[in-house]
Amino acid sequence: MSLVVAGVDGGGSKTKVWISGVQGAHLAEAEGPGSAVKPGEADRSADVVANTLREALSACGMQSVIPRVLCIGVAGVGRDDQRHALWQALTNRDIADEVIVRTDAEIALEDAFGDGAGILLISGTGSIALARGPAGGSARCGGWGPVCGDEGGGAWIGRRALSVVTAASDGREPETALVGMILQATGVNRIEELVSWASSATPALLASLVPAVIAAAEDGDQRANALLGMAAEELVLHVRTLARKLFGEERAACPVALTGGLLSPGALLRKRVEHRMKAAVPGAQVRSEEVVPVRGAIAAALGALKAGVN
Repeated sequence: MSLVVAGVDGGGSKTKVWISGVQGAHLAEAEGPGSAVKPGEADRSADVVANTLREALSACGMQSVIPRVLCIGVAGVGRDDQRHALWQALTNRDIADEVIVRTDAEIALEDAFGDGAGILLISGTGSIALARGPAGGSARCGGWGPVCGDEGGGAWIGRRALSVVTAASDGREPETALVGMILQATGVNRIEELVSWASSATPALLASLVPAVIAAAEDGDQRANALLGMAAEELVLHVRTLARKLFGEERAACPVALTGGLLSPGALLRKRVEHRMKAAVPGAQVRSEEVVPVRGAIAAALGALKAGVN
């Protein structure tokens, strides 16, 4: 029987699955809806992962093959109880011989730096920074979720864009192009309808408003630009905090990698973050190489197999 491993990157908006041979050859991939874990909903996330895994296996003609190791990095498993709940749900589905559950930030850090030192900043639907210091210690900053944190992430930006629009409607804020753009993005006709829309909006849906904010900023809208400036400031603060904690101070040389849908190469928010970081974290050495979290999951799965997972 063919021996394969599987890597999964489960975010709030989408889930990526890669299939690899045990020697590291990339065989297939598939993409499904978001599988970020919410309290009490581990089974829902496990179903998304299982379905997307089956699609990936089918893509390389291995429908009946069970991966030797499945490593999943997923948002929402920073606490041990949530991590175990997902591990149990996946194990119950018999979709792999061995299941390893990590956070999405951990597999991204694996891809960015391997066993080396560095700071990884992620901004997608949510946000978090994870780091490993030169002495081997590790730390995280942010990643507290859409209710308590995720500053600088897509849902955070979307929610604040709604506040700007409603404040502008009241006259508490100056006129802004965000009003029309947000109404169009949400598919409603009147600002009053945003209340109902927002009350049932998921973090991923709130994050879907970010392109409207970016478009308005690129057109020169003052409030949209201010909002992206706030987001960049919040994200850079994550990096500065970890630089001080693990590298001694923000002037100390420290490799930094950026990833997530809002920090992709060439993205406007990434440019703002890199520019602000020059002053706030002068020791930061920003890497240009793309971070591929699902590739980090594959590396972790192969590492576990090599270490003798039984």
